[in-house]
Order: sequence, then C-alpha cells, then structure tokens
Amino acid sequence: MLQQLIALAIILFFIWRLVTQKKKERINKNEFIVWLSFWLAGALAIIFIRQIDQLVINLGFSGSGINFLLYLTIIILFYLVFKLRLSLAKTEANITKLTRQIALNNVEGNNNNIEKDE
Repeated sequence: MLQQLIALAIILFFIWRLVTQKKKERINKNEFIVWLSFWLAGALAIIFIRQIDQLVINLGFSGSGINFLLYLTIIILFYLVFKLRLSLAKTEANITKLTRQIALNNVEGNNNNIEKDE
C-alpha cells in the first residue's frame, strides 16, 4: 500500500509538471493530451493492480499483474524507440536532400555571377 501511495505521489508530481509546461506553452495540446493519458493510465494501473493481478491469473499467465504491466511497458517502449528511429532517419534524409539542393543552388548562383563578370 505504501508503494502504491508513493507511486501515485510521483505520478501526481509529473502531472503537475505537465500542467505547468502546458501553461508555459512549452508543449502543444496534442502532446499534453498524450502525456496526460499516459500518466492517468499509469495511475489507474497502480490503483487497480489487484484486479490486474486477477485478470492475469484468469488469462492463464503465471506471475503478478505488475510483472505483466512491466513486460507490456517494455514492449511499448521498444515500439516507440523503433518509431522514433524511423522518424529520425526520415528527418536525416530530408536534411540531406535540402543540403544538396542548397549546395546546387549556390553553385548555380556562383556560375551565373562568373558569367556576368566575364
């Protein structure tokens, strides 16, 4: 019970920080909703951990609900890292494309200036 109260207090702290970041306009509305949903889901998982334990047992898994939530969280984190990596690769490709285009435009501009000087 004490662990649950400590975990809920930490989540409330993160929600408070989230709200202050939103008020300072450091995050947009969509980010706020995603993160708020994430922290509220975490709080609900902590509050209903006994019911989750029972659900896990009824589904035939061995172990406790907290282990199941931990495994689920790790899977979700790996998925998010994968999506982040794809996004980063796309951004790098776009930067490379823009850099090449700017370089080509600068070369063409210099060639035009050389022709005018002659």
